[in-house]
Amino acid sequence: MRTIFGTVALMLFFLAGQADAQGKFSGYMFGDYFYNVARDTAFRRANLPNSAVSGQKDLQAFQIRRIYFAYDNDISDNFSTRFRLESDASAGSKETDANNKVTVFVKDAYLMWKNVFTGSNLIFGLQPSSAYDISEAAWGYRSLEKTIMDLRGIVPSRELGIALKGKLVESGMLNYWVTIANNTGTSNPNGVVADVDKFKRYSLNLQVKPTDQLQITAYGSYLARPNTNDLTSTSVPPATVSNSTFTGALFAGYAEKDHYSFGLEGFLASTANGMRDVSTTPNTLKSLKTMGFTAFGWVNVASELAVVARYDYFDPNTDSNAKGDMRNYFIAGLSFKPDKNVAITPNVQIETYEAVPNGPSIDASVTGRLTFYYVFLDTK
Repeated sequence: MRTIFGTVALMLFFLAGQADAQGKFSGYMFGDYFYNVARDTAFRRANLPNSAVSGQKDLQAFQIRRIYFAYDNDISDNFSTRFRLESDASAGSKETDANNKVTVFVKDAYLMWKNVFTGSNLIFGLQPSSAYDISEAAWGYRSLEKTIMDLRGIVPSRELGIALKGKLVESGMLNYWVTIANNTGTSNPNGVVADVDKFKRYSLNLQVKPTDQLQITAYGSYLARPNTNDLTSTSVPPATVSNSTFTGALFAGYAEKDHYSFGLEGFLASTANGMRDVSTTPNTLKSLKTMGFTAFGWVNVASELAVVARYDYFDPNTDSNAKGDMRNYFIAGLSFKPDKNVAITPNVQIETYEAVPNGPSIDASVTGRLTFYYVFLDTK
């Protein structure tokens, strides 16, 4: 770990020496003191999947959940770049090695060709996904939680590929963002997983801004995957059927800068032939549908104090025969901001669980946190 951070530090020191007025370093961190107030015995025994609130009852600890360090530079009037590192020092995170030592990986590494044609930018490299980049900015409290599609792993937060992003009308009332990328995201803790097949993710985000306060986005992506074997096939080798995924999402947000922000977002992901239909003989395949919905908001009740709240509904399998996997997730907190670059937010996470048919009900998970967010570097 010391070797990694030493190499990074030397590299950044060199960049700092070479940076001119156009370059910018930035970095921020967030973490918590947390206490797991309530858990269900069945929850711990069964190790329920699709849970956003983990850990055993009475566990308490300090943790740093994210550290970001970025360098942005305008190469010229037409080209700019971003390089960003990420680390997660919380227990059990994917950014720990076999010895539970913290590691770092590349979060962003892209080149932007500004105004490749009027009003549009071309972006190549490791870059944010268009799935929820806009809604995450509207939510504004990434330090408390990821947005729902990120939290539930519906679409990766970063994609390695090429994108075209810009205005469809000069006023900026209608905008677009189209991307072609590998289908692997950044799931490897040591960096981006190299694509091992020909399949890609194709996505489009359309944004409408009727006023400065109101925005609406529609997102759609097609994730191509290799075909899967048809369970009813009698040929050798067996015939195959599609196993690709279509994801659609809608977001609407209304905000008054520095005063309040409210948002609604919902998604549906459908994987063709993604689940076995055990109600038929012989078994067949049918679509696996996953859906979720979130409502969030924050209000500045004073110059240094904001009230924050959010609710998520998540069902990983909407099939009528799949019960016991629906989740409700709540966050509420008071964010104290003694400085523009510092926020201290006491908050609570609550997750409830749908009971398994003919099984016992499951008590809610409750975790109290004191979350610290601070910008440690912001050069102009």
